[in-house]
Amino acid sequence: MSTHLILLADDEPHITHIISHKLKRAGYEVIVVEDGEMAFKAALEHRPSAIVTDLQMPYLSGIELAQQLAANSSTKDIPIIMLTARGYTVEEELAKLPAVKKLLSKPFSAKDLVRDINELIGTDTEGQAA
Repeated sequence: MSTHLILLADDEPHITHIISHKLKRAGYEVIVVEDGEMAFKAALEHRPSAIVTDLQMPYLSGIELAQQLAANSSTKDIPIIMLTARGYTVEEELAKLPAVKKLLSKPFSAKDLVRDINELIGTDTEGQAA
């Protein structure tokens, strides 16, 4: 069984540290980047099983990242979980982006995020293909 690769894009190091640690403990391989532009390049290069991205990031926002991924035939089907600290909703914008499967408001539970990823890409609790 192969281990799934998760791309994590967030410009807050304390967030990426916690999420990355939880994902690795769950059996996933993790690539961490700190802005949307780096996330797009990493997605093209590594073709992750899923992407967890912050909504507000430098260079490309999470929405702009999702739009660029959707416009590329090799990345358009990668499922995305969007993290947001915004106090208002962005559902209307996200509704236009079918790859965005979930929106989580900060603060969120890293345990719940791992569960959401497991469900999203069809893995067991060890990050292995079910």
